[in-house]
Amino acid sequence: MNVSGCALSFSTLPLSCLLAGTVCLPVVLSGVARAADVTPQGARTSFDSAQPADNAQPTDDAQHSTHPKQTVTSFSDSKGEHINVNARLDRMRSALQPATGATTYRFSRRDIETIPGGDNAPMNAVLLQAPGVAQDSYGQIHIRGDHNEVQFRLDGVQLPEGLSVFGQTLMTRFAHSMSLTTGALPSEYGFQQAGVIDITTKDGSADPGGEVSIYGGARDYFFPSLQYGGSHGKWDYFVTADFVHDRVGIENTTPKFNALHDLSNQYHFLGHLRYTVDDTTRISFTAGVSNAYYQLPNNPGQQRQFANPDFLNSQLAQQVYGTGDSASLNERQKEITDFAILSLQKEIGNFSLQSSVFSRYSSLGYSPDPLGDLVYNGIAQNAQRSVMSTGSQSDVTWHAAPHHTVRFGYQAYVERTVSQTDSTVYPQTGTDSDGNAIFSGATETIHDGNGRTGWMYGLYAQDEWQPVRNLTINYGLRFDGVDEYTHSKQVSPRINVVWQPWHGGTLHAGYSRYFTPPPFELVGGTSLDKFANTSAAPGTLQDTTVKAERDHYFDAGISQMLLPGWHASFDAYLKLARNMIDEGQFGSPIILSAFNYRKGKAHGYEFATDYTHGPFSVYGNFAWSRAMGEDITSAQWNFDPADLSYIRNHWIHLDHDQRWTASAGGSYTAFYQTGHPTRLSATMVYGSGLRADGAIPNGAKVPQYVTFNLSLVQSFQDLFHVSFLKRTQLRLDVINLFDRRYELRDGSGIGVGAPQYGLRRTILTGLSQRF
Repeated sequence: MNVSGCALSFSTLPLSCLLAGTVCLPVVLSGVARAADVTPQGARTSFDSAQPADNAQPTDDAQHSTHPKQTVTSFSDSKGEHINVNARLDRMRSALQPATGATTYRFSRRDIETIPGGDNAPMNAVLLQAPGVAQDSYGQIHIRGDHNEVQFRLDGVQLPEGLSVFGQTLMTRFAHSMSLTTGALPSEYGFQQAGVIDITTKDGSADPGGEVSIYGGARDYFFPSLQYGGSHGKWDYFVTADFVHDRVGIENTTPKFNALHDLSNQYHFLGHLRYTVDDTTRISFTAGVSNAYYQLPNNPGQQRQFANPDFLNSQLAQQVYGTGDSASLNERQKEITDFAILSLQKEIGNFSLQSSVFSRYSSLGYSPDPLGDLVYNGIAQNAQRSVMSTGSQSDVTWHAAPHHTVRFGYQAYVERTVSQTDSTVYPQTGTDSDGNAIFSGATETIHDGNGRTGWMYGLYAQDEWQPVRNLTINYGLRFDGVDEYTHSKQVSPRINVVWQPWHGGTLHAGYSRYFTPPPFELVGGTSLDKFANTSAAPGTLQDTTVKAERDHYFDAGISQMLLPGWHASFDAYLKLARNMIDEGQFGSPIILSAFNYRKGKAHGYEFATDYTHGPFSVYGNFAWSRAMGEDITSAQWNFDPADLSYIRNHWIHLDHDQRWTASAGGSYTAFYQTGHPTRLSATMVYGSGLRADGAIPNGAKVPQYVTFNLSLVQSFQDLFHVSFLKRTQLRLDVINLFDRRYELRDGSGIGVGAPQYGLRRTILTGLSQRF
């Protein structure tokens, strides 16, 4: 039992995954996706096919201070040439990793700015716009019924995961544009495969100048930020930094307006430096730092102390009952993430490549309430965990023939994880005449620590073949291996077919074999024998090592332009899994632990539509999903023996399974062709509810919810008539407009801790000045 808040959100905005609304932008569906397309009209859904990416056209984005990334015009001076060369290299980089046959949702810079909060919003709030993305606590998102299994890429370079996911470490204002790719992925995408989030970073050539911003409002929310980009000769750079202080950093454990004990302070920095050697060669360096300090919110009024059945019936339980006050606990957590990427991009004849080395350090430290955790949980544990990941990735494209484009490459990671815990427990001294445990009133401390080094790797090769006009077939093989806690390998065939039978319409179908290694940093190495005959003794000492997941994934869909400005798409999928990986929180430290279901399955469908005309846009999407598993076969000590026994022979819903997910929104910009546009937007998000315990594990669900957001943004060009000052922007955001009380988690379910509630009505205002 965790009486404090177990739902930790590591976002740059305290709304985190509770931002219950999406941007009022159209999800524009494109029959043909070009690798470098970034338009200011809105997010775009496409089933990617192979097309050249050298025809980006200039677009009018006068109401925004930023410019479309690949929009270039001809210049005669050296700066203009530098911009042209970088735009061409950007297109080359995008062509290295096409998502042929997969489903891609694209978000331009304008899309991001239209979200309630704009650049101040967390990245997972942007992703909630896409069909099939459900929100959860911990700042998590679930894509198509998977738990996390989401990979983040910066400019095409896949980043190893850490103890907090990149969705909360990376800052939205660092992204010039981004995309979410799901479905049957081509061979270049490995390891985490539920969704691929590729972020095109800002740089000094396409995003020159700076911006200072102050944003804040209710609950002591204070969020200053700074960004600046520029170029000099063959060099360009971009940096951004911010500080977040608030009292809503973690989801509330009660439906009340304010949480108890919920202060957070966060510091973030991201920087990007590039050197363009010539028109075929570029070197870039990207680095980031994130430090976050959280109080864990308390859950007042808890009466059931120390839920271990052996303890509940003991004499010591009666003695300590009522000793701690669950409303006055002082649990805290600290998170640190640092990463760096060094990349070389080169074109040689018919070959183009990008080769990178990267490193990420991630650590998490949990400090308990010494008395409260002991009384309520039977254990007060100081926990420290860290992981250091270093690796390399190379991708090569070879234009082998007019109708064949061959791609191949590799990814390899070496990882070192370290875990240290100091646990205060009650020792068991015997049993009474009824067989109940007798615990000593004195405590003892148990130290447990371990470290392990491992590595994982992947190789791929594929051919993109166009046998006839309007038909693309992409087929390939991928070989993956992992040597960490588990040791396994797999060869994975993949094939996608994309057909454009008529104007504005695209059909696709694909099959992918997946191999997903267990998250190294989330696989426990606890010495269970040390806790035998104590108040922290698990119900079972069984602890089978977490295995790699192996999937068969099928996907098919259609997209169509119905009328000018009106698009629609439909997509269906099926995943059949062996050793399906899931994650849960067990105990007070806010650290997820991985485990396997012997068998798993997920299937569903998605529909999206949008309409855009001038300054007006409207969109809507919904998704239906079912995700289930049978027989927990690893990390069994975390579970109740009765639950293990039932799940061994019965299918159950996964705890993150949500049947229906939907979002909709609309936007109108008045005076959009002037220097003082006014944008009004409204958004809605609906969820039918994640799972909770009922008569069987995960047999019920929390109540459905629907929430609305409202945003008003007023921009002024040259408001102060000062040469170095550019756009001034005022914004007003109202989150959860009608103050709906809704619950993301009720504290029950497999691997679920304390309850978590959505954010109540929150009014935030901001002022930003570009220069």
